[in-house]
Amino acid sequence: MTGYGRGDVVQQGYRAVAELKAVNHRYAEIHVRMSRDLLAYEDSIKKLITEKIRRGRIEVYITFERLSGSVPEIEVNREFARELKKTSDRLAEELGVQSDLSVAQLLQFEGVVQVRTAEEDPEQVQKVIAQAVSQAVDKLLEMRAREGAQLAADFQERLDRLADAVQQMSERSPLVVEDYQERLQKRLQEWLEGKMELDESRLLTEVAIFAERADIDEELVRLRSHIKQFHETLKLVEPVGRKLDFLVQEMNREVNTIGSKSNDLILSQYVVEAKSLLEQIREQVQNVE
Repeated sequence: MTGYGRGDVVQQGYRAVAELKAVNHRYAEIHVRMSRDLLAYEDSIKKLITEKIRRGRIEVYITFERLSGSVPEIEVNREFARELKKTSDRLAEELGVQSDLSVAQLLQFEGVVQVRTAEEDPEQVQKVIAQAVSQAVDKLLEMRAREGAQLAADFQERLDRLADAVQQMSERSPLVVEDYQERLQKRLQEWLEGKMELDESRLLTEVAIFAERADIDEELVRLRSHIKQFHETLKLVEPVGRKLDFLVQEMNREVNTIGSKSNDLILSQYVVEAKSLLEQIREQVQNVE
């Protein structure tokens, strides 16, 4: 499921901002973007997220800064600066030019100036980042919950239509058998009246095949059971995406079996409608955790 969450925490002179963006994915896939000096906290960030989010591709963006504390200490390597100045003066004298090396230019030489900042407290840094990530996860889950409610309503509507199609199949099935019986009786009557030749073995074979294929009661019973399970699963508070995916596969299996047994145009139309609804449900199930 898609979603966005942002956490912003200021504590003990540190500020951490965490942004999470989630898109649909069959499994949990987490990508963390942050500065190299924070890489030591990547595993703990992922663990914190996977404790609450089991499915989806999650993009995580972490920014961190120190807000207060002692002023950075600046150290000047004066000995190195003197040697640079002496070298500049000697070279100028040898070349017969004026030495114009300024203090500003000296400070730009690598190794002349070193800036030392106060050491970070790793435990405090991790704590601040964790709080920001937790905030972002909670906001993301709130957004996904709203989307989940909309998805559930959509599932209910499509399942109701699927149940109607199943009921229509159930009502049509005995009519198919009756229609076949009427046609068979007509052919037998014509044979008895000598209007046509009858291949007895072919007739028996046809009757046996039709009797086997015409019965779809078991498939309809299982379909109704799967629809009921789907409704019940939607009420659970735990991650249900995989279970719903499995139920859709099983319903597809039953509908395909009915389709293979059907030699009736109207019944085939109900099968096509059911398969279309299941495909729509399957696509939406991929968005469920």
